[in-house]
Amino acid sequence: MTDHPGIAPAARAALADWLAQRKALDGASPATLAAYAGDVGRWLAFLAEHRGGGEGLAALAGLPKADLRAFLAQEQGRGVGARSLARRVSAIKSFTRWLSDRSGADATQLLAARAPRYRRKLPRPLAPDAARAVLPEVGADAGADWIAARDTAVVTLLYGCGLRISEALGLRGADHPLRDSLRIVGKGGKERLVPVLPAAQAAVARYVALCPQEIAPDGPLFLGARGGALSPRLVQMAMERARARLGLPATATPHALRHSFATHLLNAGGDLRAIQELLGHASLSTTQGYTAVDAARLIEVYARAHPRA
Repeated sequence: MTDHPGIAPAARAALADWLAQRKALDGASPATLAAYAGDVGRWLAFLAEHRGGGEGLAALAGLPKADLRAFLAQEQGRGVGARSLARRVSAIKSFTRWLSDRSGADATQLLAARAPRYRRKLPRPLAPDAARAVLPEVGADAGADWIAARDTAVVTLLYGCGLRISEALGLRGADHPLRDSLRIVGKGGKERLVPVLPAAQAAVARYVALCPQEIAPDGPLFLGARGGALSPRLVQMAMERARARLGLPATATPHALRHSFATHLLNAGGDLRAIQELLGHASLSTTQGYTAVDAARLIEVYARAHPRA
């Protein structure tokens, strides 16, 4: 918000109140709140210039669709893509709905505006044999055995437990030895229980046994060479080198291992709802993106199981 000095004080205060509510009631993460603040802040700054400023809160809620279209045209002219524009519209609508509830203004026009369409990129998982091959390969060129064991342990958690890289690197020393399940706090403070495979337990145990540094119970489990928390960029770089040696595509990233975890479970007959819980997705629609990865298998299951097939 501080990047938009033209916003009127009342609008700035309303945006701050709305963000506070999103944090308190929805458990929005700092990154999500920053995105909301940027999107709505740009909108309010645009309106201050476009309409000359001085708009009351009720007037902001009751704006016509033409103003939103003008804003989107400006953003598109700045090179903002369709996906980001759609996110902006979603944030603006949420803020406008909140303003309408507070002021009693009719926000029908703005809330009826449609966001730009964009093609959602489908997850690009690794093939099962490629995923198995990449796990030991990640540490193949490490300068020390403990670093090789560390990197292997991290990627084993991504593929074996479906963790985000931030979740794996967020584990604490007290989490070792890994139990049969982990309580993970994911995006938006959403908690989930994730089963831990024996292979993941063994990989982490080997890393801890080889690590020459003290792993404090209240400190990070995965340490960098100079101490302190391991940077996700180092894991990404190790993955880049491993995929180059194996001839894998550039889509073979640490996050692709999480996609692979979900896709391989689905292909083995896993329940979509259960996979949603394991991944920590707030919406089933997010998990449903994996169903497009192997449509042929889903059609086969449908043909075999449907009573009218």
